Amino acid sequence: MKHNTTYFVTILAVFPILINTIAGVRNVPPQLIDVGNAFAANELQIFKKIILPSALPYMMTGLRLGIGRAIIGMVVAEFFTAITGLGALIVKYGNQYDTATMFVPIFVLMFLGVTLSMIVRNLEQWIAPWRYTEE
Repeated sequence: MKHNTTYFVTILAVFPILINTIAGVRNVPPQLIDVGNAFAANELQIFKKIILPSALPYMMTGLRLGIGRAIIGMVVAEFFTAITGLGALIVKYGNQYDTATMFVPIFVLMFLGVTLSMIVRNLEQWIAPWRYTEE
């Protein structure tokens, strides 16, 4: 059962990352690639110095979206299996009409989502500092 949850979460999280990465690579200005070619850069140099830095903000946005979807997917998968995990606790306490206790795993999930999003944002600031020079 645990593997089915893992597959479900992975499928929900991977696609936003892939779609945003593809969009980031497609939105690289062709003038930058032309400049790289004019300075005799090979394909690896163009990828490392032009394409990757241009696509990085899109990739990080996809990662933030993927985190949210992964958390939602984890809870939904646990709703259906209802054996272990935070989703199972929500179902258990919901079925017992213990609303106050049911909010504990909900707040834990909220804290997890906010914390992971902040970590990814800080990672983006560390990896791509040129995006945050105006703030």
